[in-house]
Amino acid sequence: MSEELSQRHSKALEADLITGAVEKAQAEALNGLRQYDYGLSVVRDAIERKSFKLRVSLVLALQREALRGISAYAGNFRPAGVSIDGSSHEPVGAHLVPELVEDMCDYVNEHWETASPIHLAAYIMWRLNWIHPFSDGNGRTSRTLSYVVMCCKLQAILPGNPTIPEQIVSNRNPYFAALDAADAACKDGKLDLSAMEDLLGGMLAVQLKGVYDAASGLPGTA
Repeated sequence: MSEELSQRHSKALEADLITGAVEKAQAEALNGLRQYDYGLSVVRDAIERKSFKLRVSLVLALQREALRGISAYAGNFRPAGVSIDGSSHEPVGAHLVPELVEDMCDYVNEHWETASPIHLAAYIMWRLNWIHPFSDGNGRTSRTLSYVVMCCKLQAILPGNPTIPEQIVSNRNPYFAALDAADAACKDGKLDLSAMEDLLGGMLAVQLKGVYDAASGLPGTA
């Protein structure tokens, strides 16, 4: 994949509250921290309760944190169609979004006891991007929600750096390739998340290795 395709952006009629590029970048960076902190609060609550159920309200809440003060559509499903620069995938019509997001949540809840944390995280990562329910913030929300689901399933806030979401942001091409592979399988009527599962599994190993390196006192990990 060429460097020019290392970014993908949703294109829709957007109600921007911030138009300046620098100001928007600063707001997105701050919101990214808020979104991650909100996600960790969800994990802490799930650990305390020893239970978790994925609800549409959580999906909306995470996207709201990502777009707070940036878009008038923050915390709401997109009102119209959307295209994705750099991708051949055509997201579903806006009228199908609410039901499909509910179905996504149902899949996770119905497979909670039997599926692996990596499978559930991979499913969220792909399916939310496939539905593309928001005018903006789909990738950010899918990465955070996927990580939240993994942590909740493991009943732990995973230690180590860089985290899985950070690794994806630093090199998006393998992530895009895994999304494309799942999209291709979906077109053939199959659910094949093997590429995404392999990607997340490898990234989890890198994250946890950071803990080992720090515990071993390796240079640059203190």
